[in-house]
Amino acid sequence: MQSLMISCLASLISVFFIQFTLFVLALFLPTSSFFTLLPLTALLIVILVGLGRCCKRLVGVKACAPAFVFLSILFLWVVYISVIRRVTSYLMDIVFNIEIVMLIVGLYRIMLSDPGFVRCDSSYHEMPVRSPLNEDEAHIEELEPSTHPTQQESHAEEGLIVRRGRYCKYCDAYVNGFDHHCPAFGNCIGEKNHFFFVLLLIGFVISEASYVACASQFAARFQTIDEVKRVTSASRSLAISTMLFSLFQVLWQVVFIMWHVYCACFNIKTDEWINWKTYPEFQVQIISDAGLPQTDLQFKNPYDKGILRNLKEFLTAKG
Repeated sequence: MQSLMISCLASLISVFFIQFTLFVLALFLPTSSFFTLLPLTALLIVILVGLGRCCKRLVGVKACAPAFVFLSILFLWVVYISVIRRVTSYLMDIVFNIEIVMLIVGLYRIMLSDPGFVRCDSSYHEMPVRSPLNEDEAHIEELEPSTHPTQQESHAEEGLIVRRGRYCKYCDAYVNGFDHHCPAFGNCIGEKNHFFFVLLLIGFVISEASYVACASQFAARFQTIDEVKRVTSASRSLAISTMLFSLFQVLWQVVFIMWHVYCACFNIKTDEWINWKTYPEFQVQIISDAGLPQTDLQFKNPYDKGILRNLKEFLTAKG
């Protein structure tokens, strides 16, 4: 419990340090163009995250990534309520607050969701299982083949069913339809929660885009409001810094969503795409003209059933 509190405290410090740095950037470069500030924001975030990790390793502290995500959402919400809310319409205010609440609920749900863990007693932990390629074949590969068996037998008579199960070293378990372990959400993404994961990413994009719209509206009205002394330059800088932070999040999250949509369309998992050379079912040996096998391997996806069937399988996966 104490280690968890220390990790959450480290995340809290990281959030405030990043937001304060971006605030200083916006405060001292008030006349800079938006297209100048955005690349600087991205560069600063990358540098700060890297420095933060180095500092945490030096002091032996691990930050809690889900806490960082939650505190970042909370920080934006507080800034919205205390600064930006005054210039938004009544309808937009209601919509944005609902979006944030749903985002927090979704984050809580995915952290506690079952991604498709292979349920078995301890005697089965080292026992071979397999993941069917079709109705007659089966294979299983895990994230780090060097430390666990790579080809395993099925035990259907025990009721142990594994569908494209892979081993996650972080959760120390096999996961059906394993895509990746998401540190930001503190959970594996697998067969049972992959679709919800994509929906949650879309929710993040919509909420952050709404915040960008509200913050940009506040910044645009700043000059008029400032004339009657109702807001300070610090408020405008805070709105701009958080807007830049949110926009940076939107940009990489959109790319991430596009990647997962691509994976759904072609029925391939992130782990399988990265580590396909460790999974025999994705390997095809190239035969030379002389009929001799070459050392090079070619990728082939045995799970691809066509875009429509792949999407149907993705949308209806219940584990």
